[in-house]
Amino acid sequence: MRSPTQPLLTVPDIDAIVREALDVSVVTASELGGGGFAAVWLASLTDGRQVVVKVAPPPSARLLSYERELIPAEAVYYGLVADLAPVPSVLAVSPRWIITTLLPGRPLTEADSSRARSSLGAAVRRVHTVTGSRFGYTGDRPSGDDWATAFIAMMASLRTDASSWNVTLPAALDGAVERHAPVLKAVTTPALLHFDLWDGNVLVAPGGALSGLVDGERYLYGDPLLDLVSPALFHRIEDEPGHPFLAGYDPGPFDRAALIRLALYRVHLYTLMLAEGPSRGIPATDRRQTYVTARLESELEHLDAL
Repeated sequence: MRSPTQPLLTVPDIDAIVREALDVSVVTASELGGGGFAAVWLASLTDGRQVVVKVAPPPSARLLSYERELIPAEAVYYGLVADLAPVPSVLAVSPRWIITTLLPGRPLTEADSSRARSSLGAAVRRVHTVTGSRFGYTGDRPSGDDWATAFIAMMASLRTDASSWNVTLPAALDGAVERHAPVLKAVTTPALLHFDLWDGNVLVAPGGALSGLVDGERYLYGDPLLDLVSPALFHRIEDEPGHPFLAGYDPGPFDRAALIRLALYRVHLYTLMLAEGPSRGIPATDRRQTYVTARLESELEHLDAL
């Protein structure tokens, strides 16, 4: 199912963007699958290069509140981590589109590799050495002088979005984050976070090595543990000590405060996934929404038990 946020484009559309940005023409172009926000195309150019062209949702598309100016944000992220992780080089960017180099390999969803997962952990740990001046998102989006303020604002924004879309969230979510503010405030350094480290955004070379990390547009600054959630999507990574991502990242033992924060970050991710459903054209009765709701309810119970 195509998301309403993904613009319908043609090869001439992509050619026009490439001509404007790079002053060369497109020989062939085809849309890539796997995403659910922007339209992503692979284009072969007359100068022999292959590039990726990513085009933002149309102005008419209704988005979550934090999904503002994500295309330029992706270019910023790649610039911040270019020396720390294998990311594309930005060839051109505008508020509506970004053109990058094509990285080799296939996503982890198609070519699983423990070696790549371990290398991803090591790369993410390096990325976390980059720090910001505030917690949360950049620009006019949820942020704060401390992590508790920023994270609570992030959750409140998602809940407001969910309410505006008539998305039902568990009643147990009320106060679940706020009562753990002291644990969140213990995070004192705003580390650069990718956030969206699910398998589709991690590329693997034919030999199993990590070849790329893409889709950095949702980056923010906060607790490094937030980046330990998506690599083990729908699982609790702390329950999998042999997980290759952990082997590469080497976070050390998780104390009770860390376990609470990890649970909070899964609550955040599941809330986001439910809130974004309508904007992606996913009905409330869809199996995906039902499953994520069950995961959220389970995580809230787990949080209460910690």
